[in-house]
Amino acid sequence: MQLTHAQEAMAAAIEDQWLAAAMETGPADRAAAESGVREAYRLAGATPPEQIFWLGSPRAGAAAAALLAGATPPGSSATGALPDGSTSSPGAASDRPASPSAAVPGVSSDWFGEVHAELRRQGWTPGSPAGPSMRRRVRTEPWAAARKAAAEALGNDGWAQLSAAAGRRSWPLVMDLVAGRLRLRLSEDLTASFPGGAGRPMRTAVLDAIYGQHDGTWLATFEAADRLAPDAGLMAGLAGLADVSRHAGWWWATERYAVLTERPTVVTRDNVGRLHRGEGPAMEFPDGYGLWAWRGMPIPPELVAELPTLTVARIRKEKNAELRRVMLEHFGYERYLREAGARNLGSDETGTLWHLDLPGDEPLVMVEVVNSTPEPDGTSRVYWLRVPPETRSAREGVAWTFGLTADEYQPVVQT
Repeated sequence: MQLTHAQEAMAAAIEDQWLAAAMETGPADRAAAESGVREAYRLAGATPPEQIFWLGSPRAGAAAAALLAGATPPGSSATGALPDGSTSSPGAASDRPASPSAAVPGVSSDWFGEVHAELRRQGWTPGSPAGPSMRRRVRTEPWAAARKAAAEALGNDGWAQLSAAAGRRSWPLVMDLVAGRLRLRLSEDLTASFPGGAGRPMRTAVLDAIYGQHDGTWLATFEAADRLAPDAGLMAGLAGLADVSRHAGWWWATERYAVLTERPTVVTRDNVGRLHRGEGPAMEFPDGYGLWAWRGMPIPPELVAELPTLTVARIRKEKNAELRRVMLEHFGYERYLREAGARNLGSDETGTLWHLDLPGDEPLVMVEVVNSTPEPDGTSRVYWLRVPPETRSAREGVAWTFGLTADEYQPVVQT
């Protein structure tokens, strides 16, 4: 099957709707999401979960899933004592106020106890087994069945064309730049909170997550395929998953229980879709858990607090090369080159080449380029281009930014 331009436009419009759902912030529609969970189980031929628990973030959801699977947190006992030494009796749990700040990395280590208490508040009895994971049955197998049916209905070429039309933007914007970054940060936070074997159940729970609203990146393609081949019933087996994706965040499915989480309250991105925020978390959840990010790179919250007061000495002291680059971008390359004593390697008609050694990293080599077109006030804007360390002239550096050699770079008009 060969898609027409109109069919590709239809697929792109469906992708837009799912992309909006993937970036949606604000409270989940709990009733609609829970209905979707039950439908997903039913369509998988399974009995719906006995109980559905709600948590405020993916971190809390992963911890809850681990607890329901029988994990015992460090410092607590199998009888239900919390990490801070208090008991998890129903009365004690109801007396423990929710603490959003407890979910912020580096602020408090009591967040796991809060998850334990929240499950108790919602009726969980410690030691009550959750049963095996249902992720494969409710998500993986229905996806595979729909994929097979779509390829049969549209042909392999038609399915490939449709996948590109309905997913070429949303997959990198959502799964690569948002969900993937969240998964990375979540794994790192859990490792830091529970090092070694103690954190294994939580890290396993992260891998077992169903991505809720972020699953729209692939549901868009199946919905578009369903429009093109309605008799194939491609969305019939995915209806429950689609309902959860429209109305909630990440979730976990087990034989007896399901854990659902709220969508974020804040998502801020830069102009190319990367998670980015100079002050505060770029992604924040109702229970206070947040992901701090600079131009798409997750960073520890304590670094965010340092950014306004950075110095050359502090940047030099940073051993992590990726974090140092975040610091450099925030501090400003021009300022850093100037204050750190960069060497001028020469100038030509294209600009000036600067070189500065960085401990534990490749040298910082940049071309200072002056815009030949003056601003309305008569000044000329200066641009800084980072180029490969082996660059030997400003012309070579500018040419590299265009994918050319110095000899090939022959601009007709300079702008």
